[in-house]
Amino acid sequence: MTDDRHRSPEDVRAFYDAHRTVRQYQTHEDGTPLPMPAAHLDVILHAAQRAPTDATAQLYSLIRITRPELRARMAELTTNAHIATASEAFVVCADVRRVGRVLEVAGQQSGTWPAIAVHFGIGDAVMAGTNLLTAAEMLGYQGCWIGGVLNGLEGIIEELKLPQGVLPFAALTIGRPAEDAPYRPRVPRPLVIHTDTYHDGTDDEIRHATEIMNPIAARNGKPGDWARLLTMYFGQGGGMEKREPGLVAALKQQGLWAGGE
Repeated sequence: MTDDRHRSPEDVRAFYDAHRTVRQYQTHEDGTPLPMPAAHLDVILHAAQRAPTDATAQLYSLIRITRPELRARMAELTTNAHIATASEAFVVCADVRRVGRVLEVAGQQSGTWPAIAVHFGIGDAVMAGTNLLTAAEMLGYQGCWIGGVLNGLEGIIEELKLPQGVLPFAALTIGRPAEDAPYRPRVPRPLVIHTDTYHDGTDDEIRHATEIMNPIAARNGKPGDWARLLTMYFGQGGGMEKREPGLVAALKQQGLWAGGE
């Protein structure tokens, strides 16, 4: 008797090579989202909840965004319009509040571990969201992780009424693709998969990796410059520096800041 879960290496490679980040989804003629069948929604949520977790705690929550006006507000706050048009849209959160409530109801007192909360909470949230997206792709959908929650953390926390201990990590949209998204390159394996000790990469290896990645930054038919794109995000004065104060403020507001004042 064969196990239907088993696939050949070629099948597995083909499945992951078919993965795309998709922002344009099939909709009704008026642009409203195409609903996902209930059985499909149920199974992708089942997949999310089967994700691994540390210490049995399941330190995550998924906020499913359904009301059109809230979809529109989330699209505005994250600067990602496709939240309004996807079949399903979620905000994926680290959540250490629930485990505290379990201890409270059991007559126990939670310890103080904000750095641990961020470490394991984000890990659990990512694993649950990845399970959900992979299950959706098995059903013929595509999706998009949205880091743009960092563009509007304060507003998202307010709109979703997130209590202390719950921090938005990313949004996640799912739908039937309405675009032919390109295959994206990846950094060469020797710079990502290390054996026994960390390999920093020589200057020549880094230059080679940059050449391989350059097409990911191509825009409007012009050649890509990956280092320039990374500078826009991670360089001095870039987007990540600008987002940093908002994230620190949200960590403090949600009781998840382990640093000093």
